Amino acid sequence: MKFKTILLPTLLSLIFLTCSKKNDDNQNNNPNIPNVGFNTGNQINMQLGGIYGQLDFDTNAIYVPNYGINGIVVINTGFNNYSAFEYSDPNHQIASCSVFELDNPGTLSAISTVATCSCNDGNSYDILSGGVPLAGTTGQYTMVRYRVEVNGSIIRVYN
Repeated sequence: MKFKTILLPTLLSLIFLTCSKKNDDNQNNNPNIPNVGFNTGNQINMQLGGIYGQLDFDTNAIYVPNYGINGIVVINTGFNNYSAFEYSDPNHQIASCSVFELDNPGTLSAISTVATCSCNDGNSYDILSGGVPLAGTTGQYTMVRYRVEVNGSIIRVYN
């Protein structure tokens, strides 16, 4: 009995100490990317087919305009796990060149898993690996990650 009275408070203390709002903040301390609120709701529905159906397959990524700052990228990272990122170079102030290059800007489209900005330095990021900068990229920031919630065929992305 005495063991339980010691163990329970100790475990609860550890749980409360390891949880903090600071660790849950989605926005890293990146001065280049403003924190914007949005919610895709049920727009990203893989049962609708078309471009959304691309997310049924591992490592496929799609660009979704009109969310975030310059749109968002959603990627199937495998085993029914998904990640979403801001589609702006995190190591540049927001400008026309800081949006990553797209074949069809402003439209829902399938994209590569490497995001490259059109600024003079040509920064590139590996979306599949969590938005990490590739060799030769200037700056210290990774792509800004957004929250993802999956419910059946609906992928909700929000900030």
